[in-house]
Amino acid sequence: MGLLNQGWIFDSLLHNGDEKEPVKYRDTHGATHIYLGGGLLFYTIPYLMKSRTCVCLGSGGGFVPRLMTDCMWELQETNMINMGEVYVVDATNGVNGEVDWNEGDSFLREKFNPKFLNTTTEDAFYNFFVKRDIKIDYLHIDADHTYEGVKKDFELYSTLMNENGIISIHDTDKKYWDNFETYDGEPHDTCYGPSDFIKEIPIEWEMFNLFDHRDKSEKLSTTGLTLLRKHND
Repeated sequence: MGLLNQGWIFDSLLHNGDEKEPVKYRDTHGATHIYLGGGLLFYTIPYLMKSRTCVCLGSGGGFVPRLMTDCMWELQETNMINMGEVYVVDATNGVNGEVDWNEGDSFLREKFNPKFLNTTTEDAFYNFFVKRDIKIDYLHIDADHTYEGVKKDFELYSTLMNENGIISIHDTDKKYWDNFETYDGEPHDTCYGPSDFIKEIPIEWEMFNLFDHRDKSEKLSTTGLTLLRKHND
């Protein structure tokens, strides 16, 4: 549908078809009930790259996958690519956030229907992506938030990236977690794994951090996003 249709953005990208049901975890990307915030990146990055394969590790409420899918539709409708696929890998085990799309009639499945792989990221890597020799243009890492989990996901999936492919890692702003108390009024485990891991990104990867570092008295609008692209030799 594209990003010029305000009704589509409001009803389907920021809400699950009803203004009373906001997309879960959208605010961790700086989105509000009327503004996509950092979500713009999950559309514009694959759009500018003319991505044919987008992979989202971890999904939450499906905010990132629906933007990737919307972008893929636009690329195909304007004949920039012939075909493309969005893959969502999530074990739906409730670790690091509950999903709200697991039911067959969920809004995300009915409206966007990316390809769901209901398994661990490691299992999906070996038994799906490697077996099918799938190469990735844009990868979003937002699954296991432990240091070990983020490191493993990066080390596995970075080997599948096409030349000039881009990786984004969510929740990488340590300052956010230092000041974190609750999420939507409920206690929430801190997630220092992503911020710890990016300190060790191999030198051959270009890195760009998107952090909101306003005064502590202000509520930070995002949990941080780090963009990575491998240097060309």
